[in-house]
Amino acid sequence: MTDQRQRPRRRGQGELEALVLSALSEADGPASAGWVQERLGEDLAYTTVITILTRLLAKGAVTRERAGRSFAWTPASDQAGLAAHKMRKVLDAESDREAVLASFVTSLQPDDERLLRELLGRAKGERED
Repeated sequence: MTDQRQRPRRRGQGELEALVLSALSEADGPASAGWVQERLGEDLAYTTVITILTRLLAKGAVTRERAGRSFAWTPASDQAGLAAHKMRKVLDAESDREAVLASFVTSLQPDDERLLRELLGRAKGERED
């Protein structure tokens, strides 16, 4: 006899973090983990939300402040900032940064390469001011 119950689909790496960050960014101010859990509207355990928020805190993607016996959470960065953090973490873990960056740059599509050059030019101009 087969089990007819549907198992919840397994989320991709970082998907829950992105969902939690997105929910926090919609808040009018600091939000509780309970508020985030309610916004996600899924069968997500409160402890799972706390775990994700704690991971985001360790990554510098959120901040928290004491609110009674709990915490109120605020996004410190958006999803783009979180992705950039992940990219820096990967780069920092490699011993040959030049080889990693060279490989990354040579694998970019022409439009992305053009955009990267433009962003680097702007960043250089900002540092010189």
